[in-house]
Amino acid sequence: MAREFFDEQLERLDTELLRMGALVERALDGALHVLEDGDGALAARLVEADDAIDQKEREIESLCLDLLLRQQPVARDLRRISAVLKMVTDIERIGDQAADIGGIVLDMGRDRAGGQAWISAPSLQQARHLVALGSAARSQVSAAIDAFVSGDLGQARQVIADDATVNGLFAAARSELFDWMRRSDEEQHDAIDLLLVAKYFERIGDHAQNIAEWVEYSVTGSYKGVPLA
Repeated sequence: MAREFFDEQLERLDTELLRMGALVERALDGALHVLEDGDGALAARLVEADDAIDQKEREIESLCLDLLLRQQPVARDLRRISAVLKMVTDIERIGDQAADIGGIVLDMGRDRAGGQAWISAPSLQQARHLVALGSAARSQVSAAIDAFVSGDLGQARQVIADDATVNGLFAAARSELFDWMRRSDEEQHDAIDLLLVAKYFERIGDHAQNIAEWVEYSVTGSYKGVPLA
């Protein structure tokens, strides 16, 4: 009976992690939307939504600690719970960075008359790799969370490999933005803000890689190729 209850709690842990992941994926979708459309109202909601992600992190941490203290998990279960404790920190940081992107859009909108379009479509073409970078990072996060819930080691390793693609897109976006700054003194401020957005997306990819590495640990007992359990 004790094991049956423990398995139910592990399933609840998976469910709560998926809910947190869904919140973060929604935030990343919103970040991409405001980047392309300059939706100030959505940008404000991104900043506010970060509180829900923080609350979900606290709930999952509490559930993990309860499982560790009360249930005396065996080795594989212990790895799984420990991995979740590490992963929620990365997931929460992704939420922070999506909110930060929303904050940048809000600030850029305030710099313009009426707070309307924060950047023109022709100008955004100067940083065409930026949206591709954001989309790649968002896909990486989704795949990493799915890999944990399914226990798919191959998918987790693919997420780790895909970080090279995100890094390449970041390098391309950064190069475009530097070129933009050199060509247009009037829009240097926009380019600098977008460079910060690009860095946030690159960091989101790093967090997805971290999540995938903890998935690998939960399945194999090795972290970055080093046996830990």
